[in-house]
Amino acid sequence: MENVGKVLQEKMRMTDMQQRYQKLVTKALADPDVKTFLQAHRAELTQEDIEKSASKLYEYVKIKENIAQGKEIPMPGYSPSLMISQHRIEVNYVPTAELLAQREQLARQTRVRTINMPKSIRRARIEDYDQTKRQDVLMAALAFIDAYQEQPQEFHKGMYLQGKFGVGKTFLLAAIANELAANGFKSTLVHFPSFAVEIKSAIGENNTKQLIDEIKKAPVLMLDDIGAEQLSSWLRDDVLGVILQYRMQEELPTFFSSNLAMAQLESEYLTVNNRGEAEPVKARRIMERIRFLASEYLVEGPNRRQK
Repeated sequence: MENVGKVLQEKMRMTDMQQRYQKLVTKALADPDVKTFLQAHRAELTQEDIEKSASKLYEYVKIKENIAQGKEIPMPGYSPSLMISQHRIEVNYVPTAELLAQREQLARQTRVRTINMPKSIRRARIEDYDQTKRQDVLMAALAFIDAYQEQPQEFHKGMYLQGKFGVGKTFLLAAIANELAANGFKSTLVHFPSFAVEIKSAIGENNTKQLIDEIKKAPVLMLDDIGAEQLSSWLRDDVLGVILQYRMQEELPTFFSSNLAMAQLESEYLTVNNRGEAEPVKARRIMERIRFLASEYLVEGPNRRQK
């Protein structure tokens, strides 16, 4: 014969569970968002449908509470929402505004490829650029951004920014790249002196062609600090020349920054190689490509690196 005490205990346990469950369901149904949802879908849901979906309603309310209290949830970065599927209420998890912002920030960063550039360029924004005595430079940058975004397949001449140390040439290049990235366009920023060292090191590994190809095919290329290192004939003709020739032929937007004006770049940097030999014809050939790709702008102002 079955033990009467055990039977009574089991019944009491089941009753207690049912009461607690009903209490949770009542709490879920009293939630303002749940009430609004049920009211909006009253034509689609029967009372039986709602009762069968009670556990989902409780899940929705519980996750909301945990988020409000800063507690850990199964899917961090997502918030619950209610939906109907085949006369059943389900909980759908959607990305929060914070998660979407983080994803967009990451996406922007991946659209701006940097080679030997400082991390600070990630923070460069066009609206933060100091336009004092250089409004024409800023206007030219904005005009390029607008034109490129409207017709990315067309040729748009880049900018050759020349000026003293620390006046904000690199900042402006980075700001242009970040603005383009915010609208879905990719750029590559290269610190040319460091790239020159890297390409020399790659000779022994026989992968100079790969490095050059990656640079020359960038949708928007920015060569920073050109003219700051000693240039060999090989670097000028077989590296820089190859990059610029390809970009001229393909009509790809190209930017430059330098402490030297274009005329100085030709006479002081491109003409005389690291052995002291003058090669003016080859220098003119490189300058023809630079002038085709970019218009020259003087960037003035104090040295911001000393502030």
